[in-house]
Amino acid sequence: MSFTRTKNPDTASWSRDIFTVGLIAAIVYAFMLGSREFGVPDEARYCEIPREMVASGHYLTPRLDGVLYFEKPPLFYWLQTVSIHLFGLNQWSMRLWTAFFAVSGCVAVYALGRHLYGRRAGLLSALVLGTSLLYFALGHIITLDMTVSVLLSLSLFAFVWAEGRPMGLERRFGMGLAFVFAALATLTKGLIGIVFPMMAIGLWIMFYWDWQQLRRMYLGQNTVLYLLIAAPWHIMMQLHHPTFLHYYFIRQHFERYLTHVAHRYQPFWYFVPILLAGLLPWSVFFAQAARFSLRFRFAERGAHRSTMLLVIWVASIFVFFSVSDSKLIPYILPVFPAAAILIGRYLADRWTAPLSRADRIAFYAVGVIGVLLGLAVAIVVPATRPSLQPHTMPIVMACVGAALALAGVAAAATGLRKGMAPGVIVLACGFTVFLWGVNAGAHYLDTRSIKPLALTLAPRLTPASIVACYGGYNQDLPVYLRRRVEIVDFKGELGYGTTLEKTPWVMDGRRFWRQWNSGRTVYLVTNRPTYRRLEKRHIRMHMVAENPFHVIVCNKG
Repeated sequence: MSFTRTKNPDTASWSRDIFTVGLIAAIVYAFMLGSREFGVPDEARYCEIPREMVASGHYLTPRLDGVLYFEKPPLFYWLQTVSIHLFGLNQWSMRLWTAFFAVSGCVAVYALGRHLYGRRAGLLSALVLGTSLLYFALGHIITLDMTVSVLLSLSLFAFVWAEGRPMGLERRFGMGLAFVFAALATLTKGLIGIVFPMMAIGLWIMFYWDWQQLRRMYLGQNTVLYLLIAAPWHIMMQLHHPTFLHYYFIRQHFERYLTHVAHRYQPFWYFVPILLAGLLPWSVFFAQAARFSLRFRFAERGAHRSTMLLVIWVASIFVFFSVSDSKLIPYILPVFPAAAILIGRYLADRWTAPLSRADRIAFYAVGVIGVLLGLAVAIVVPATRPSLQPHTMPIVMACVGAALALAGVAAAATGLRKGMAPGVIVLACGFTVFLWGVNAGAHYLDTRSIKPLALTLAPRLTPASIVACYGGYNQDLPVYLRRRVEIVDFKGELGYGTTLEKTPWVMDGRRFWRQWNSGRTVYLVTNRPTYRRLEKRHIRMHMVAENPFHVIVCNKG
């Protein structure tokens, strides 16, 4: 007698779907990933710090232009050093991890959406997330926000999965995984890695008044697990730099959140338009999805525990950042994966149903928004920024704007005539083409990249040459030159690090001009207004390279 193992059809469809979602997302996010110069300052900063780690061989303490830099923990820097070792330092390799996490987020959203609400909801959740405007944009920009957002979401998703399991090995594993992802998020961007999961879960426990949940989370052993991952780097940094913990926690966490010290104050309602614009085109269904998720009576809330946790996650993080005195657009990204599942669930429920009045209004809005934003991209952007690029920029922007307008009109017409399913499919395909166009045309809008001038300067340099940024700090300059630069009459975010150890390459103007006249070969990089002021002082300068925004001059002809 022989036994033949047959493959579980459900397991096979899970594997097939995960592979398909991952492959499609990888294609979408890999398209022209390395075509754009490093943005300033964020992308350049998150390339220069790992470059210096690799060049020096010291991976514990982050340094920016050789100056101690305590603002963020090191996990993302370490990942970037892996890219440098494997693929070299280039625009593609340095964006690889951001795109990887963006793709991973789409796969994770599919998995949880399917686990909670079915296969169609999972697929639509991944579609919503992957084609949302802000998520797509930050999937192509080197910052910490995509990485920390996905790690936070994985922590939440692991908890949701584990919460539905009985006490035992599976639940213990899922809860442990939630704490592991929270620890990794902490090593990416600080305390929000544990604050956000605990805040959302704590509010959820209060909503259900289910304090036994604390025992079922295996808090003791998982707290130890969290600390084993997140604490060692912080401890070692404090041992090497006695002021680290005060600056890192008090200044970079509490003072940034509670005061205007970071100079990023915005009004309370700031994230409302950011969320709606960032979720485009799917924000037209956001109100319906929220109403659909909360349509049960309070007495029935026990049957909607997972949905309520997703709702609380979105609401609590949104409010957390709204009351903060420090606001930046990417901060809101952690709400997107959970919001995508709620929207995907709504679309799945309405997939074959007749359009409701709200759905018809949503499709009308898609058409109007597509046309208006398309006109803005095609006409307003080139008209207001004529000096950025030659005649190719208006052509590219016109094509991008036309793609958006056509996507909106086509999706609206299809949805209103054929129903939800065809309308969503057309909208997703059309908006993806628009997003690719945005990515292709983004470098035309970059006014601060020093890359062309740096590539002109690089062949002239010798080990004895001095390169100095005067009156500012072009953070992409050391990245493209593969060397540290001097900084004159400027400190900015490097100010605190210069108080901790000697940094003779960060200097005032008097010392620099003595160096300029010392006989050594010195290259000065500055902006045009500063260059004109130096010309009026009749300083001996020889032009090396220039563009409409920056100049590089030398003290020798």
